[in-house]
Amino acid sequence: MLRDAERIVVLTGAGVSAESGVPTFRGDGGLWKSYRPEELATPEAFARDPGLVWEWYRWRRSLVARCAPNPGHHALARLALAQPGRTTIVTQNVDGLHHRAARAEARERDPKPAFPIEVHGAIHRDRCSGCSHVEDADLAAADPADSGIPRCARCGSPLRPDVVWFGEALDPAMIGAAFAAAEEADLCLVVGTSALVYPAASLPDVTRARGGRVVEVNLDSTPLTPYAWKSLKGPSGSILPRIVP
Repeated sequence: MLRDAERIVVLTGAGVSAESGVPTFRGDGGLWKSYRPEELATPEAFARDPGLVWEWYRWRRSLVARCAPNPGHHALARLALAQPGRTTIVTQNVDGLHHRAARAEARERDPKPAFPIEVHGAIHRDRCSGCSHVEDADLAAADPADSGIPRCARCGSPLRPDVVWFGEALDPAMIGAAFAAAEEADLCLVVGTSALVYPAASLPDVTRARGGRVVEVNLDSTPLTPYAWKSLKGPSGSILPRIVP
């Protein structure tokens, strides 16, 4: 299927990055100073105490900076780079590991064909709360002890991480591009996602409705499993390098 498909859309979730050691920031292990993500990743929290929110995100960035793309990320990057324009990667993750894998696999080529559509944003970018200017952030330089509030070089407004917070709508351009890719695809490869977080979880349904097939790679069964043409059980870091041509 991967060899013969004319257009491929790939949907990745937290399971892909969990193999790289990226924390989920959920449950007891996700607590930070007794706060839960739902208490910090909101526009209201940022308006109330931006220093606290930034301190949490710098802590998160310092953890993600110590992680590296795994063989699953690299396999997907190779798939997208092999024939630019044939494969579109859509991710629910904000960790930037797909970007790092794309740059590593591209070497002297343009890595952009393997950059994902990040429907929930990206922790490795900052966005101005005033003029909406977006710029890359240096994760390796993140200091968890720093509670300062960075400012936009263009307009002086406070910067915020370029992620979608609880209570915020997804970027229409991003989710629109994801659905357009799903509509054009004759194969949807769903990797490491619970298939529960909408609207991204409905991308496989779009491909199926257009006559395409769905292949799932996951450790466990999901609500998508009964509808998948093929469900491959196991870690994506082991399976993807074996099936990517």
